[in-house]
Order: sequence, then C-alpha cells, then structure tokens
Amino acid sequence: MLTPTPTPTPPPSTFFSLCLSLILILSTNTTFCLNQEGVDLLQAKSSLSDPSGILSDWNPTDKTPCNWTGITCGRHNTVVSINLPSASLAGAFPTNFCRLPSLTALSLPDNSLKSTIPATISECRNLTHLDLSANYFEGLIPSTLDIPGIVYLDLQDNSLSGEIPASFGTFRRLETLNLTNNLFNGSFPVVLTNVASLKELVLAYNPFVPGPIPPELGNLTNIEHMWLSACGFVGTIPATFSRLMKLANLELSYNSLTGPFPDIVFDLHNLYQLELYNNSFSGLLPKKGWSNLTALRRIDLSMNSFTGAIPVDLCKLPLSSLGLSDNKLEGLIPESLAKSSNLYDLRLFHNSLTGPIPSGLGRLSPMTTIDLSYNKLFGEIPSGLCGNGELYDLILIGNDFSGEIPLSLGGCKSLGRVRLSENRLSGEVPAGIWSLPHVYHLDLGDNLLSGNLSSVVSGGRNLSSITISGNQFSGGIPDGIGSLTNLVELIANDNKLTGGIPESLFKLTHLGKLDLSKNNLSGTIPMEIESLKELNELNLANNNFTGEIPNQIGNLPVLNYLDLSGNSLSGKIPSGLASLMLITLNLSNNHLSGEIPSVFHKDVYRDSFLGNQDLCGGFGPRCAVNNSKSKSDNHNLWLLRFIFVFAGVVLVIGVVWFVFKYRSIKKTSQSVSISKWRSFHKLGFSEIEIIHLLNENNVIGSGASGKVYKAVLSNGETVAVKKLWDQSIKNEDGAKMGSQKDEFESEVETLGKIRHKNIVRLWCCFKSGNSRLLVYEYMPNGSLGDMLHSTKGRLLDWSMRVKIVVDAAEGLSYLHHDCVPPIVHRDVKSNNILLEEDFGARIADFGVAKFIKLADKGSESMSVIAGSRGYIAPEYAYTLRVTEKSDTYSFGVVILELVTGRKPIDPTFGEWDLVTWVQTTVSQKGYDHVVDPELEYEPKEQIYRVLDIGILCVNPLPVNRPSMRTVVKLLQESTVDGKQKPTINRDGKVTPCFEEDCSDEASLV
Repeated sequence: MLTPTPTPTPPPSTFFSLCLSLILILSTNTTFCLNQEGVDLLQAKSSLSDPSGILSDWNPTDKTPCNWTGITCGRHNTVVSINLPSASLAGAFPTNFCRLPSLTALSLPDNSLKSTIPATISECRNLTHLDLSANYFEGLIPSTLDIPGIVYLDLQDNSLSGEIPASFGTFRRLETLNLTNNLFNGSFPVVLTNVASLKELVLAYNPFVPGPIPPELGNLTNIEHMWLSACGFVGTIPATFSRLMKLANLELSYNSLTGPFPDIVFDLHNLYQLELYNNSFSGLLPKKGWSNLTALRRIDLSMNSFTGAIPVDLCKLPLSSLGLSDNKLEGLIPESLAKSSNLYDLRLFHNSLTGPIPSGLGRLSPMTTIDLSYNKLFGEIPSGLCGNGELYDLILIGNDFSGEIPLSLGGCKSLGRVRLSENRLSGEVPAGIWSLPHVYHLDLGDNLLSGNLSSVVSGGRNLSSITISGNQFSGGIPDGIGSLTNLVELIANDNKLTGGIPESLFKLTHLGKLDLSKNNLSGTIPMEIESLKELNELNLANNNFTGEIPNQIGNLPVLNYLDLSGNSLSGKIPSGLASLMLITLNLSNNHLSGEIPSVFHKDVYRDSFLGNQDLCGGFGPRCAVNNSKSKSDNHNLWLLRFIFVFAGVVLVIGVVWFVFKYRSIKKTSQSVSISKWRSFHKLGFSEIEIIHLLNENNVIGSGASGKVYKAVLSNGETVAVKKLWDQSIKNEDGAKMGSQKDEFESEVETLGKIRHKNIVRLWCCFKSGNSRLLVYEYMPNGSLGDMLHSTKGRLLDWSMRVKIVVDAAEGLSYLHHDCVPPIVHRDVKSNNILLEEDFGARIADFGVAKFIKLADKGSESMSVIAGSRGYIAPEYAYTLRVTEKSDTYSFGVVILELVTGRKPIDPTFGEWDLVTWVQTTVSQKGYDHVVDPELEYEPKEQIYRVLDIGILCVNPLPVNRPSMRTVVKLLQESTVDGKQKPTINRDGKVTPCFEEDCSDEASLV
C-alpha cells in the first residue's frame, strides 16, 4: 500500500511570516484584519522570549493593538506608548518598535534584553521618553545615536562601557539623563554641559578616568538634581557651581575630593539637599556661613574626616535630616538642634562627641530616627525623645549614659528598635517597654539594669531579638515568653535569673539562639527542647542544672553550637548527640560517666569533656575493660589491615590491566562516530576537528564529572571542551559514578536556557561514541581556585578580587532572581568561577544545577548531597533541602577565600574548615589575623566590609542569609569602584535590608 508523501512543514519563523503576509493580503478585503502597526508589533514579539506570557494577548485577529498589554494609543488609534516593565522579556532590542510612526514613549525597564544597543534605535525619531534601564545591554553606545526630541533617557543598571557619545551634547530638549551603574570607563562627558535644558544629571557609579570636576558643569543653570557619586573625581568643587541657582540636590559621594569645603558652597542659596559623604575631605567643618543656606533641609556629610565641633549656625537651620556620622567630630551636640521643628532624622554615630543629649530634643520635632552610637556622650537619656509619638529607631550604643530608662519610652508605641547597650543605665526597665507593639529588636545588654523580667513581656508580639545580657536581672523567666512567636534570639546570659526553664519557652518554634549561661537556673533540661527545630545555638553553661542530658537534643536538625558546661549533669552522654553536626561542643565540668561516643574522638572536641572524672574513651581515661584486651585487639587490627591492603592492591592492578586492554581493543575495532546533539551559536568549526584535539597533552583540568581540554582550532579560535566521564565507570561501592546522561542533559538544559555576561557560554554539545562533550568559550586565566591557590595568587590585587567577586555575585543573582523558574547551582566554588583575559568572572559547571519549581516556594528535596567539601551549607547536609540560600552560603565561602587566600579545607585548620576558622579567629583576635598577607598594603576598611559580607553569607541559619540580589548590592556599596556605602551596623557587622524594595537608608541598620 502506497503512503502519500507528507507535505513538508515550514519552520516556525517561515510559517509566522507566511501568516503575516496572508493577513496583509486579506486586509484589503475584510474589516477584521490587523493594521500595519499591529503587524510590526507581532514581528517584534516574534523576536523576543516571553516566558511569563505577558504578551499572550497580542492577538493577530484583533483589528488594532490598542487593547494589548503595554500598548497605549492616541488619536486615530495610532500607538504612542509601549510600557512593559519587569516583564521577563529576553532577546535583542526589537527594532520593529521604531517602525511605529507616532511612538513617543518606549519603556522596557527590568527585563533581560541583551546584546548591544543598535544604531537603528535612532529611527525612533519621535521618541521623547526612552527607558531601557536594568537590562543586560553591553558594549558601546552607538556614536551615531541621535534622537533630537528626547526629553527623558534612562539607561542605568546595564553593562555599557567606553565613552558617552558626543552626540548626547546635541539633545537640546533633554531634561533627565540617567546612566547610573554602568561600566563607562572613558573621560567624564564634558560634552553634556552643552545641554542647557538638563534638570537631572545622574551618572553615579561609573569608573570614569580620574580627574577634577569639570568647571563647565556650572553652565547647567537649570539643573535641580546632580548625582555624580563614584565618578572618579579628585580635587574640590569648582567655583563655577555658584551659577547653579536651581540646584536642589547635589550628590558627590564616593569620590576622592580633598581639602576643606570650598566657600562656593555658601553661594548656593537655592540648594535643597547637600550630600558629600564618604569622601576624603579633611580639616575643620566651617564655623560660619552655614546660616546663609536658608533653603537647606537635608545635610549628610557622613563618612569623612571632619574634626572640631558641630557648627552652631548649621544647627539653627530648619533642618529635616542631619547626618554627620563616621567623622572625628568633638565637643557638644548644639542645644539649637533641639529647636528645629522639622528634624526627623539625626545620625551622629561614630564620632567623639561629648556631653549630654540636648534636653529638648524630640519635643518640638517629629523625630523618627536618633542614632548617637559610639561617642563619648554622658548624662541621662532625655524624657522627650518621643515627644511627637513618631520615634522608630533609638540607638545609643557604646556611650556613657547613666540613670534610669525614661518611663516615657514605655509609652512610645511607634518604636521599632531600641538599642541602649554598652552604657551604665541602672534601675528597673519600664514595664511598657517589654510590650511595645512594634518593637522587633530590644537590646539592653551590658548595663547595670536590675529587677524581675516583666510578665507583660507577652505583649511584645513583634519581638524577634531580645538581648539583656550583662545586667543584674533576677527572678524567673516569665511564662509569657511563650507568646513571642516571632522570637529568633533570646540572649540573657550573665544575670541572676533563677528557677527552671518554663515549658512555654518551647513554643518558640522559630528560636535560633538561646543563651541562658552564667545565671542561677536549676532543675532538669526538659525533653520538650526537641520542639525547637530551628535552634542553632544552645548555651546553658554555668548554671545549676541536674539530671541527664536529654537524648532529644539529638533531634535538633540544625544545632551546631552546644554548651552545657559548668552544671551538675550526670549519666551517660546520650547517643543522640552523635547525629548532630556540632562545630562547638562543651560538656566539661559536669558529673558525666561512661564512654565518650567515637564520633567525638577528634581534636576539635579535645577540651569538650574536661572535669568529668568518670568518662572514659577518646580524651578521657581508658576504661578498664579495654585495657585487658588492648594487645590482642591491636594484633587483630593489624592483621585485618594487611589483608585489606593486599586485596586492594590486587584489585587495582586487575582493573588497570582490564581497562588498558579494553581501550586497546575498542580503539582498533571502532571508528569515531559523531552524532550532533545541539548547537547554540553559529559555529566556525566542526565536531571532527574537536575530536582530534582531545589528547592528554591538552588537558587543562579534571574533576568529578570529567576532564577539560584546551582546543586551539584551525581558524585560530580557542575553546574549552568538557568530556564527561564514561557512565560505565563505577565507584568503589560498585555504583555508577553518576548518570552521565543526567549530568550531560542537566548542563545542556541549564546553559541552553540562560544568557548572562557572567555565565559561561556553551557553544555546542555532541556525542562521540559513548562520550559526551560540551564545548565552551575558553577562559584564558583558568579558574579562580587555580589562580588564587597557586603562585599566581600574588597577581590578584584587591581591585581584581573585587571585580571577580562582584561579577560572580551578579551571575548567581541572575540565576536566582531572573530565571523562570529560578536555578540553584548547588556547586558554587572557586574552581567553578572562570576568569576571562581581563579577569572578568563567569559561573561555570552546571552539571548538578536544579530548576526550582515556584510552587515549592524555592526549595526542593534532593536524594543525594551535591556540592564540594567545605562549600556545602549546613542545612543542605542535614536535610537535603536545597534553596537559593544554599548557594549564598557557598558563595560566602568563596568571599572568605578571596579575602584570606586560604582554601576551604586546609590541614592547618585541624578539624575546622575555613568558615569556622574565620568566624573564630575574627571573634577572638580581629580581622587582621585572617586577611591574606598579599593584601597588606590594600585598603583595610574595604577588605573588612567585604569580609563581613562573606561572614553574613555563611550564617548557619538560611533565613539570616541575604539573597544574592542583596549580596550584589552590598558588594557594590562596599567595594573600591565607588560603591562604598556604610552598610556596617553599629556593632561592626553587616546588616543588609532583606526586602528587595527597601531604600538605601533602610539598609543602614
């Protein structure tokens, strides 16, 4: 029976073009055909990837596109605006948009558009508003770019580089230009000073060639907002700024401006906001002239080296915000500051100010934030700080305040953070403070406070952290503590608390740290402690607890710090403790007996059992029953060892001989066969050429998944070829080393769907016989691990390390936040970060990466642990639950590697790993003892900030780790390239803002 030959199906792109042509042909005979603008938009849609389906209603059966998502039409149903923000669109810029003759506004921010900005964008001649911010455009802006009527142009948060084109100086109607956070590395664009219409000039965070502020900026007489942070400026503010009479906001932070403030500042009568913080200004703050600036409302001169007293004239202005933190200011806080009726934000922390807080502060003004931490202030805390009932942050850490906490603070319902630690406050805490409805952080540690803990503590339903350590509190822990369902930390050590642990405390299912050490608590440790599933640190040392250690402690899945020393505990060490992954264990100075479990026979636990005379085994005295058998046991042990070693040698010789013979036979009986698997780019080489270059002389790396070869092709191009191990190879247990098919398809599936400047590019992949090969772009500087931990490590100065860590963070952030669904790498390590010729970093090796289903809320259970020793997050090892925060932990280890120059696992650490060594050494000795000696002459403050970010990333609790998007922001704010904001909190720790939409000021905890 004859089967008719099927008609070939045209490719999708051809089919789509035919459909559009058919629509155009039929449009002359029917009233239901799409107009030409709709056809142009559909062609633009066909060039874009739309994973979220936001363009699904762009329907060719409609008559016009005026009702389509993101489309706005004007008169005569012509398209005048396209607005598609945060739509997950990917691909190159769709030039078909510029065929719309009436288009005046094009807004595509926060998408995944890539490649370069095409010169054809100039064909959008009628545009007045263009927003392509927060995409992945790279390379140069076309020198021919010319949109004469443009009023608003926003290209911030891309990877554009080179010079800003001279054609920008011809935009005669331009009012807003935002090129923030790109890679422009040419000279500062003086040509922009020709654009007299400019009202907002925002060029911050670009590595321009260092130089003085161009005096020509004084020509911009209509300017209102000028943000030029991190533009490489040196010298001072030019005198021509006196012409900027409309200037409302001047931001010149993160440059290298020097010398005292120029007198020209005092001629800017219309200045609304002046921010010059984080420069290198020195000398005294001007003591006169400030009174001329009558329009000033917000002043931030933080992160400088100003000395002397705060000018009284400055404080007489009707200020709304005053920030002079991190200087060297001395003297009193002027009383005139308390008379300002607009002041809501006062930040003077980290100076050497003395004397009392002005007594009237807060009575007349709507204060929301007062941070006077780490000065030399003394006296009592004024009672009127919350006079207007709006105070949210009260931070007075590290001063010499005395007296009692004002009763008025107990009635300040607006408070969210109260931090009064490290002072000499005394007396009882006002009862109302314990139950303030919005307080989430209550820190009263290291004072002289006394009295009982109030029973009204149950009213503080929003409390997540309570610190009352180092005081003289007495009495029992109130039962009401169990009502604080959001509590994560309870730190009450070094007090005089008595009684037992109340049962209600075990209702705190989110509790991560419980420190009740150095009190007079008694009774037994309740078995109900196993209900605290998120408990990471338990410290009950130096109390009067009796009875046995509950075996249920072994059921705490993330516990890694346990200190029960200095009590009267008895009985055996429970077997359940052996199931914990304890970094710190201290059971010393109790009355324990029996054998020490073998899992604790390690140097890291050497001092964990001191003062328990009846313990034996491990580091304790040998048990008598063992002494009588020691000689015979040793003899049998050596005999068994000899037998196993001999059998192992025979097995290895046999396997080697078999593999050699098998390969020889296979080589002579098989010819090379190639079946192409997939290609992602236009290739200038053949698979046959790749096969012939895979010899042992070209091996540049080898790992758990296969070997990597360097292949120099006939066309001069160099590629890296990853040859996965043959799936027939088995491990010592007889199981396959891993499914090669799964490894291969996983890496292909992952890399085939993502495009990012910091993700390694996969050119193609194919099979040759039983081998599977992946062909990548070649990274001439190899991996970060190889570079850092070899003799080449000294080539990596601080600026290069910063570039690498920021690049890698941006790559991971893309995987977590911009891919749909999100991708968790699961094997982040320095050897999987590859370096380009200019030391740009790219994330590689996606063989164990996983797409995380959104329905699973970002977590997925794995059947085996994937990752590398020293990089695996604690919760991953315990629960096999993988989240984006697992990658954050691994990336934190990479940061620690870059700062310390040490490997994650080093014999000098003993039983510790890099994370434990850094955390312990920093805590006991300080930062200098962990920083790589090669960085001796590099900027210490910047290094410490990055180190703190790394420590934050390796927090044992996933919930306390930042997202990778936040990590990118912290690194950008803290690194050399001008992105160095004060993200260190008053305790010297990094405390980021974990909400993705929070403001910069919210991150300054």
